[in-house]
Amino acid sequence: MAERLIYLPLGGAGEIGMNAYVYGYGEPGRERLILVDLGVTFGDMDSAPGIDLIMADPGWLEDNRDRLEAIFITHGHEDHVGALGLLYGRLKVPVYARRFTGTLARMKMEEAGQPTDQLRIVAARPEIVHAGPFDVQFVPLSHSIPESSALVIDTPAGRIVHTGDFKLDGTPVVGEPFDPILWHEIANERPVKVLACDSTNVFSPNPGRSEAMLANPLLDFVVAQKQMVVATTFASNVARLKTLADAGIAAGRQICLLGRAMRKMVTAAIETGVLTSFPDVIGPEQAAELPRNKVMLIVTGSQGERRAASMQLSMGRYLGIELKEGDSFLFSSRTIPGNERPVIRIMNNLSRRGVDVFDADDGFYHVSGHANRPDLQAVHDLLKPEILIPMHGEHMHLREHASLGEAKGIATAIATNGTMLDLTGPAPRVVDDVATGRLYLDGTVLIGAMDGIVRDRIRMALNGHATVSIIIDENDEPLPDAWVETMGLAGQGRAGVPLVRHLESELAEFLDRADARTVMDDKKLDEAIRRITRNVAMDEIGKKPEVKVIISRLAAD
Repeated sequence: MAERLIYLPLGGAGEIGMNAYVYGYGEPGRERLILVDLGVTFGDMDSAPGIDLIMADPGWLEDNRDRLEAIFITHGHEDHVGALGLLYGRLKVPVYARRFTGTLARMKMEEAGQPTDQLRIVAARPEIVHAGPFDVQFVPLSHSIPESSALVIDTPAGRIVHTGDFKLDGTPVVGEPFDPILWHEIANERPVKVLACDSTNVFSPNPGRSEAMLANPLLDFVVAQKQMVVATTFASNVARLKTLADAGIAAGRQICLLGRAMRKMVTAAIETGVLTSFPDVIGPEQAAELPRNKVMLIVTGSQGERRAASMQLSMGRYLGIELKEGDSFLFSSRTIPGNERPVIRIMNNLSRRGVDVFDADDGFYHVSGHANRPDLQAVHDLLKPEILIPMHGEHMHLREHASLGEAKGIATAIATNGTMLDLTGPAPRVVDDVATGRLYLDGTVLIGAMDGIVRDRIRMALNGHATVSIIIDENDEPLPDAWVETMGLAGQGRAGVPLVRHLESELAEFLDRADARTVMDDKKLDEAIRRITRNVAMDEIGKKPEVKVIISRLAAD
């Protein structure tokens, strides 16, 4: 059978987050495989109440684990490395990453109790990792986290460039700049068969701006504030943390980092040499004792995370620090779509306390870590790929990115999660549709999205819950009383009496007239009680609650 080159996204294609991309080469159904990235996204109260993390279900990879050669991690953002510790035990193959990214990956694996002996730290190009039929090089690119890398993947069918997340930034403050000479070399030494490319900012019409452009605006901002200054951004954006901290020091303030993730990221950056200097920081106890115009807090929680420092500060005193009227709070970050409500909640909480809130909407205090539309077009022109595969974006991003490629005569295809493409020929071809799903981290347990747990949680949240208990005596006669407890339901309905009392009365009438066949059959009894409870509640309060029925049968002596 002819060998082929395949591409299969399991996550991150048609959505933002939980990136997981499979490449394969070999005879159909027997290809040797590599996995690029293994990330997460975060649950929300609307669609996944109580869920901590969501990740791609690795079931297809588990079924084909004997064909999987390795995992490659492009950079340290949660949506690219966050699931590694949670899912590594199901895959158990070597993991390759550069030093800073590998440090974060090691933390993930150790936190999950996974062995780290298969974690391999590799250098950037020209070092090559040989993984079955794949020769893989990490190529530095600028992004909003240090040491982000594209992958140049050489195969018998041609060269793949997998960009990961990137921007064209020649002065990124921390980390490696985009090097056009290096990328011209990559483009010229061998034709690029496939470009799998970040699509996040395809609708942004202007060229992206450099991280270095924020230094003066942020300094001007901090100098202009009269009392305490608080700034929040992504903990992983080490360059932004440094720019903010340098601005605070230049303005005569001492710096306090609040948030475990932020301190951990700075420590990892220093230990791996990515960050060569960072201002001295003070603890929250010292910050609370200093004059308010001598302190700058840099805190976690830019996306409204309920346990992070931003939310805690907005609600009152946190670690001995309390924000007061006239203080200033800066969001040096973009709000990810879907996080608007918790971010606005923080802003309103701060406003009630008299704190002045500033955001990044005017472009002075934030630049994106993703390539904008003109930058994507420049990469197309530079690499001249035979095939373009848009990735890392919602469907509208993928479609728009594909149209850019088609306008330049590049063969392209929109491959959402589960779509397997054959990339061997001059144009991509859909050859399979693989079932893909989601795994949820619920507390400390991984559950399937289709297990019903989240569905039941949503139904209880929407409809409330009632528990009905009845007792059948030793003569197989129901006791005349039913006991009802409710949660999340109005206490009184149309009848003007407590809902629980009304339900118990209706159920008592049913038990009094129930025939022996129903009473003797738990299933029939359960169904009847459930139906009566839901119907009565609907008549009384307009809700059909979830109902749990407890039937206790007394044994005869």
